[in-house]
Amino acid sequence: MTRALYPGSFDPITYGHIDIARRARKLFDELIVGVFSNPNKRTLFPLEERKKLVKRALKEEGLADVKVIGYTGLLIECAKELEVEVVIRGLRVNSDFDYEFQIALTNRDLDSTFETVFLMTSRDYVFLSSSMVKEIKAFGGDVSRFVPRVVEEALERKLQPVARKESR
Repeated sequence: MTRALYPGSFDPITYGHIDIARRARKLFDELIVGVFSNPNKRTLFPLEERKKLVKRALKEEGLADVKVIGYTGLLIECAKELEVEVVIRGLRVNSDFDYEFQIALTNRDLDSTFETVFLMTSRDYVFLSSSMVKEIKAFGGDVSRFVPRVVEEALERKLQPVARKESR
């Protein structure tokens, strides 16, 4: 049985992430989405809330068989603990490749058994990022075509008060 780990901050999860998860799920016997906490990254949603949003979003999108975990620490340590054979990374643009290539080589240097599989994002989501979704929502824009309903509602709760305060 081949197990794969799809790690990320997922702040929040978007249809681009879900597309990669759906395609990875078809390729591997088991897919685990790892919601990572990076102390160097400021997130809108705390780890536990991101984890719940990912679970609910995947279920909403018909991927209820995907396991979701939260993790703090090195990716290679998480992969070892979960006994996964491969880590999935999504690529949108050239800059993603440069960054992900460096990380994959570093992880491989730290653990020679570490394998990374890159999946190109679908054309529909090549421009999409969590940061963009948060910015659109913060300014009152419609993000329904970028994120599942559960994520849109969570963004509304988090960002709407900020937008109202600033408009006064």
